[in-house]
Amino acid sequence: MEQSSLAAGTAQANGPAATPLEILRGTFGYTEFRGQQQAIVEHVTAGGDAVVLMPTGGGKSLCYQIPALARPGCGIVISPLIALMQDQVAALRQNGVAAASLDSGQGAATARSVLAALHAGELDLLYMSPERLFAPGMLERLEGIDLALFAIDEAHCVSQWGHDFRPEYGQLAVLAERFPQVPRLALTATADGPTRQEIRERLRLEQARAFVSSFDRPNIRYRIAQADGGRGGQPRDRLLRFIRDEHPDEAGIVYCLSRKKVEAVAEWLAEQGVTALPYHAGLPAATRAENQTRFLREEGVVMVATIAFGMGIDKPNVRFVAHLNLPKSIEGYYQETGRAGRDGLPADAWMVYGLQDVSTLRQMLEGSQAGEERQRIERQKLEAMLGFCEITSCRRQALLAYFDEHMPEPCGTCDNCSEPPETHDATVAVQKLLSCIYRTGERFGAGHVIDVLRGSKSERLVRLGHDRLSTFGIGTELDKAQWRGVVRQLLARGLLRMDAEGYGGLKLDPSCRAVLRGEEPIHLRVEAARPARPAKPSRRDTASSVAAMDTEDRALWETLRGLRTELAREQGVPPYVIFSDATLLEMVASAPRTLDEMAGVSGVGAHKLERYGEAFIRAIEGHFGI
Repeated sequence: MEQSSLAAGTAQANGPAATPLEILRGTFGYTEFRGQQQAIVEHVTAGGDAVVLMPTGGGKSLCYQIPALARPGCGIVISPLIALMQDQVAALRQNGVAAASLDSGQGAATARSVLAALHAGELDLLYMSPERLFAPGMLERLEGIDLALFAIDEAHCVSQWGHDFRPEYGQLAVLAERFPQVPRLALTATADGPTRQEIRERLRLEQARAFVSSFDRPNIRYRIAQADGGRGGQPRDRLLRFIRDEHPDEAGIVYCLSRKKVEAVAEWLAEQGVTALPYHAGLPAATRAENQTRFLREEGVVMVATIAFGMGIDKPNVRFVAHLNLPKSIEGYYQETGRAGRDGLPADAWMVYGLQDVSTLRQMLEGSQAGEERQRIERQKLEAMLGFCEITSCRRQALLAYFDEHMPEPCGTCDNCSEPPETHDATVAVQKLLSCIYRTGERFGAGHVIDVLRGSKSERLVRLGHDRLSTFGIGTELDKAQWRGVVRQLLARGLLRMDAEGYGGLKLDPSCRAVLRGEEPIHLRVEAARPARPAKPSRRDTASSVAAMDTEDRALWETLRGLRTELAREQGVPPYVIFSDATLLEMVASAPRTLDEMAGVSGVGAHKLERYGEAFIRAIEGHFGI
């Protein structure tokens, strides 16, 4: 952006003061505000702080752009992506607003011209990333500028509970200390309860007024199907039929899990006559930019992409978003599907997923550099996403319930409403599960509760006295995989809650009382029985064994593996020299509490028992709080 190009707009501060409504009509060309826009704009214009939750397409940007124009000074917008900043700046400049951005893709001369315009009072809005904000001297520079506000866009990036965590966002709390008189507002389209709370705490917005709009996107129809081994066709064939039959020559986005799959699907669709382009972080920057430009400017282009594509893309007439793999979380799914139908016209959220996606995502998580706490959170979010796919009730109701919004009646348009799946009366099984969760104190994860239901005689279960509960052994009619399917579906329906701050302990939601009393029947999707995993897996199938663990067992696995790594580092030896993966897996399965029990674990000889036994027993007991 050259200095001369900044003249596309004239800074509002230099002209007579205009009301928010006058700016809405005169600058942006809209006759009236939508939803809570007016209340938010008036609150921030008057100098108030705000936390804004508004769905994609709801008009979040106006909530800070208009106050920035109505107040004296320049509005600073913190945004995580260059593409998002560039798109918004270009759109503002088309409306005659003096807007600019500072990003890493600019040359030194351009950056100097932007800063000169800022100091000269020629800018209404300046977009920058958190990294640029915290570059040496930038905060000091801003302290000498008349500022209208700070807007923190995509605020869910601050939360380690969120699906798009970015550590640098946590530093933004300093704005409250260094600019106490400048109003701040945080905005996001995607935030569940824990994420909302963390946004407030980490950005020092505890006293800010909250504006929570409905998360419902009534123009989007949700459809999800499981890949079924060829019945109905391969996923890409089903995708092609969907595009040809329902969205020929219309814009859409197809999300895939891997870069390799992105390129293969894009190439195959193009061979079938679809205008399809690939997009992922591994492509050259020039190719990504060219493909993105074509998608934005041409009609009927289908972008096949990883999740690297989409944030900040404001193309209004995307008619469908398709997933050929399971998303990592409901937040991610909601954000990605929300890119369809921004114009309010009918659009589709279409997905075909396979259970192998779950294994792949778990293995990717296992191999990541994320800490144990972060991995635990991601596992819980993946389980919630899988539960959402498996439910038989209205998908829109379940999606809204995840964000703590109640929808009284089914939508009538999602796949489960229009074509109800095969179900069975699971009322008795559900009552057994709910009762068992209650009787074990609402503090244990699914794995332990299922062990009680199936009558496991594990040392841990007996030690806790849970073999004496009335629910012990009453659930042998289902195997572990089937019980986990029941748990996931109840979580997705909101009848159960997961203790996200603990280790995935299951808690009863008040809404389950009618089911427990027999006043409300429950029908669940038919869950096919799956082969049980071996009791003592060999080293070669460690990944699949870990992938099959529930949240509680996986947390213990990570604890023991961390201890093994620490001991190995102290001695300068590989971790497997301490104990093999197979030995750790058996420790997870048996949870030994005494040296005699530890001695019965395969791979724990007398010398290792003497040298490491007590340390691993302490780790196991510490994990269970005993």
